[in-house]
Amino acid sequence: MKPIVVTFGDAAGIGPEIVAKTFADTEFMEQYPAFVVGDIGIMKNAAARWGSSLVVEPILAPEEYAPAARRMQVVSLSGLPADLRHGEISAAAGAAAFGAIRQSIEWANDGRVSAICTAPIHKEALAAAGVPYPGHTEMLADLSGTSDYGMMLANPHLRTLLVTVHCSILDAVRKLSVERELQVIRLAHRSLQSMGIAQPRIAVAGLNPHAGEGGLFGSEDMELIAPAVAQARQEGIDAVGPLPGDTVFMQARKGRFDIVVAQYHDQGLIPVKLLGVEDGVNVTVGLPFVRTSPDHGTAFDIAGQGIADPSSLKTALVTAHQLARSSSAATI
Repeated sequence: MKPIVVTFGDAAGIGPEIVAKTFADTEFMEQYPAFVVGDIGIMKNAAARWGSSLVVEPILAPEEYAPAARRMQVVSLSGLPADLRHGEISAAAGAAAFGAIRQSIEWANDGRVSAICTAPIHKEALAAAGVPYPGHTEMLADLSGTSDYGMMLANPHLRTLLVTVHCSILDAVRKLSVERELQVIRLAHRSLQSMGIAQPRIAVAGLNPHAGEGGLFGSEDMELIAPAVAQARQEGIDAVGPLPGDTVFMQARKGRFDIVVAQYHDQGLIPVKLLGVEDGVNVTVGLPFVRTSPDHGTAFDIAGQGIADPSSLKTALVTAHQLARSSSAATI
């Protein structure tokens, strides 16, 4: 299997800290080896502060990576100032974070890495740097030439896949269509099958209160979601809905469903994160390669304090290895 690359995230946030803490866990990294792409100066500072004698070594390409105890190998693409302030939006940090992601995608497209695991980025920093994407999901899809993709958030208790991602509530409603609903239902079905669930049980959350209550609280559930669910069932997909958004996640957590298709960002992410971010992971499904990330953001409010928890990044790295191994096995 080709190596896995970890992007260092926004240098003003907790990304470098949680990466350093993860790589300093020798026993963990022996099981889930990886290298880093980002800024070697930032990573050396992070290792010195939070890496418990972790040694940072430069490499020039994925092919130079060789796992070694207490070593973090870094492909450095930028030269951020050593005195970059934590917790502040920085165009330079946004540009550096994007550069690391873009390079990782190029490696993945060329088959030089088996998976990408991304530390958190800050959307305002990306915008300040002139990056034309609102987040990881959109840049991964565009730069890999992928049109059928989705954002899945998962933990041991719940999985959810989003119909719309980084947009306003008003725009989310405007973007809904029978075609998009059906696309995401199919994507949920294929994605869980690739994860070993032969016949996924898919719940589709309604948009409006009580899933529209027969049209009393809006017609979108009847006109856009229900026809897509009906079509999916005709195709042999075990999908039901639209189901009221205030109870469907509870039913999934209790085991009735394997995944919930959510209509917009917060509808799907709040339930997963409420159950705990430490064991949550974000998976971009539909890409031609594996990509995972923690299910939290840059945490500017605690950046630089040394109290960031690397658990979700570790979960994302474990998931990246598991999915990459599955993908490799499927191609043999």
